[in-house]
Amino acid sequence: MYLSTAIAPFSASITTAIMPKLIREASHAGSWYSSSKNTLNNQLDGWLNAVDPSCYKIEGARVIIGPHAGYSYSGPSAAWAYKSLDTSNIKRAFILGPSHHVYLDKCALSRCSEYETPLGNLKIDRETTDKLYQTGEFAWMDIGTDTDEHSIEMHLPYTYKILSESSSSVPPIVPILVGAITTPNEAKFGKILAPYLADPENIFIVSSDFCHWGTRFSFTYYCDGPSEPIHLARQPMPAEAETPIYASIEALDGEGMQLIEDGSHKAFADYLKRTKNTICGRHPIAVVLAAIEELKAQGKTNDGKFKFVKYAQSSKVKSARDSSVSYASAYACI
Repeated sequence: MYLSTAIAPFSASITTAIMPKLIREASHAGSWYSSSKNTLNNQLDGWLNAVDPSCYKIEGARVIIGPHAGYSYSGPSAAWAYKSLDTSNIKRAFILGPSHHVYLDKCALSRCSEYETPLGNLKIDRETTDKLYQTGEFAWMDIGTDTDEHSIEMHLPYTYKILSESSSSVPPIVPILVGAITTPNEAKFGKILAPYLADPENIFIVSSDFCHWGTRFSFTYYCDGPSEPIHLARQPMPAEAETPIYASIEALDGEGMQLIEDGSHKAFADYLKRTKNTICGRHPIAVVLAAIEELKAQGKTNDGKFKFVKYAQSSKVKSARDSSVSYASAYACI
């Protein structure tokens, strides 16, 4: 079933109970990652086996942040997040990804009943999805928007593999597309999701790449140590500069990663306003930070702090003509 707009309007009378069965195809298989079950499974095994053993199944690690680029770029980094997940007694997985193709000022839910992957299909938890919609705060995605978006899809093969290996029956998922929401709305959705985050039967997967650097991304932030930041698209790199551009990018990402580890939703929001760092999953990250803060306020988490375990860049930028995307993986124990 296709809707006439990218995001369906609210309607209390519309429930998924009357919707036909919809299976979202693996639209990026064969391009962003392998469509071959055996090839894909072997690649995932290789990347997961390459992770440092100190990151294997961290007790209580029920939240991860991982990248969503093509697997040839981000697959090895994403493995570090998935290897750390504690999937003991897990009944469902929430997957939060940013919207790349449509403007959305709220969060949207999937109408589908299943998501296809080359490894096997993941069922959607329709009961939980309906409960979220009934809060009146969420919209529906149409199938076109759902299929076009890659931020959630790129986590599905890893999700299927990890969940299928820890349970005889693969738990369902709850996909949530997070729009360009304001800081107060990030807090609002964080409060809505906090009870689900508190539930030890749930895991949360947050989809985000980090800095997108280069003129193709309209972002050429550069900082040479204590100097004031400049944008290399507007002025040339100082002749006396000592910091390579790729190191400046890493420092910029590192500041944001440190603030995420510190756990302050407001501090992370202030950092983004100040630096304009092009972290595409900043809103999903902020929603989960807000949810963790809500649990801390209620005394329902013993830790709740993220720890970054992997950082990589698609290439080392050495001149203003170059470009790169950063990939970071983290986990949080709840």
